[in-house]
Amino acid sequence: MNRPLASDVDVVVSRRDTSTESVVVFELTARGDTPLPDWTPGAHVDVLQPSGLIRQYSLCGVPGSDTWRLGVLREAEARGGSKWMCDELKEGQSLRLAGPRTHFHFEAEPDVAVFFLAAGIGVTPIIPMAAEAAARHLDYQVHYSGHEGRMAFLPELHAAHGERLVTHVSESDGRIDLDALFSTATPGSHVYCCGPAGFIDAVEAAATAARLDFHTERFEAETLTPPVWPEPFEVELAMSGITVTVPPDRSILDVVEEEGVFVLSSCHEGTCGTCETPVLEGELDHRDSILTPQERARGDVMFICVSRAACPRLVLDL
Repeated sequence: MNRPLASDVDVVVSRRDTSTESVVVFELTARGDTPLPDWTPGAHVDVLQPSGLIRQYSLCGVPGSDTWRLGVLREAEARGGSKWMCDELKEGQSLRLAGPRTHFHFEAEPDVAVFFLAAGIGVTPIIPMAAEAAARHLDYQVHYSGHEGRMAFLPELHAAHGERLVTHVSESDGRIDLDALFSTATPGSHVYCCGPAGFIDAVEAAATAARLDFHTERFEAETLTPPVWPEPFEVELAMSGITVTVPPDRSILDVVEEEGVFVLSSCHEGTCGTCETPVLEGELDHRDSILTPQERARGDVMFICVSRAACPRLVLDL
């Protein structure tokens, strides 16, 4: 179960770097004497903004260091979170975070080849994964796609990975030839991918065709299919001692919050993982864009902003 290692982490912005036109990089240090919690490659934190918005950003620094690093994409039509981070958050300001939490695990296996594929700001969780692969002397490649002048962290990646780094600049190189890339890969090799939905879908299709082990983290929700159980269902909240009825047109999250049960949440579309909830009983209709097939089969956790019951009754640890 992927729960935050700390419920609240108070930090100070110690450095703000705007050297890349489309990405602002923040260095964060602990506020006070308590050191920052440990994290592993692929982890992200929830940023709690003054407006009440909660947004997720991958940690892209070095695990075990006394600072955290976030790379934030400056988007013209952002939902509000990135705009505030890029336009208003300055050096010296305090910030409250929750986490870190990890849904995008890097499984470093000796003698197994690894392909890292990133597009745009999707490079942020790939940076510490590739660094660990290098430290463990794995057989790996890093393929980074993006627009000219907008690819953050390039000097750092070149220095760290040399010829193992291959850049694919849209304006000059076109799209990466995934079939050619995977044509010589040994079945069972690992592919770690992050970026826009279309990029992830293309990489997943090519990796699956080549019988490679695919791992991803999505920024955008997958298209929802009709629910398995189209009728209302009951949800018993074991810790709260109440039972609610969830109608077909509402989420579990909406209904339990209406009853006064607090659940930390953010995206409301099954991509961030903030509303992860332990399941004690019941069959699940997983509708998130986070869990792997193996994690879904365990049936011990769900994301209640989108996932539903596949039976008349659930019991949740809320």
